Amino acid sequence: MAILTVTARGQVTFRKDVLSHLGIRPGDKIELDKLPDGRIALRAANPAGTIDGFIGLLAGKTTKVATIEEINEAIEAGWAGEP
Repeated sequence: MAILTVTARGQVTFRKDVLSHLGIRPGDKIELDKLPDGRIALRAANPAGTIDGFIGLLAGKTTKVATIEEINEAIEAGWAGEP
């Protein structure tokens, strides 16, 4: 069990091992739920994805460059349920 000290401003600092256990890195956000029995549940917030995070996701993963026709064929096959 970790014991935290509350500052005069009502702030606490979590130890690195606790943050690591939660998968939280500097700049990440934390979700806190107040439970009815006076306890809290703490977890890393899962931010909604952004287009900026998606663009370039696969960059450098392959050397193949698909043409627009190949991309359209893959889309059509996916909608048709074909592998």
